[in-house]
Amino acid sequence: MDSTITLFRGDITRVKVDAIVNAANRTLLGGGGVDGAIHRAAGPELLEACRTLDGCKTGEAKITPGFHLPASYVIHTVGPVWHGGRNREQELLERCYWNSLELAVKHRLTSIAFPNISTGVYGFPKGLAAETAIAAVKDFLAKHGAVMQVIFVLFDKENETLYSTFLEKQ
Repeated sequence: MDSTITLFRGDITRVKVDAIVNAANRTLLGGGGVDGAIHRAAGPELLEACRTLDGCKTGEAKITPGFHLPASYVIHTVGPVWHGGRNREQELLERCYWNSLELAVKHRLTSIAFPNISTGVYGFPKGLAAETAIAAVKDFLAKHGAVMQVIFVLFDKENETLYSTFLEKQ
């Protein structure tokens, strides 16, 4: 069986996979956008679990149970805030995907869903984020020989088009 990378337009909190990835802030204690939606859908137990993790640095990832989500686990990763590309933002975004996938492999997970990391209030350019995400995931799967179903869950048509374009190119 080979790994697959697919796109899905919709709500990541409703995707039934082993793990969904949360585009979290450094505290891991909830926020807006995807982070807030995941915390609301998972229930108050997620916040309690996150309190025990002592936050998370940009580019790193931590894992909790999924609680009331259809996904068994939530992998929390903190994307970089965009500062014009001067502060290693692209490298840090790659690390978000890489470290999330490493946690998935470590926990023997075979399916994972990613949102658009850092493209909301963190201001990362959407096209560059899509290209970075797809390249990082493909690179990880190739280097590790990991067999995994990877789904990029996209909230809108604009991002779906960008991801589709970069997925076809690589």
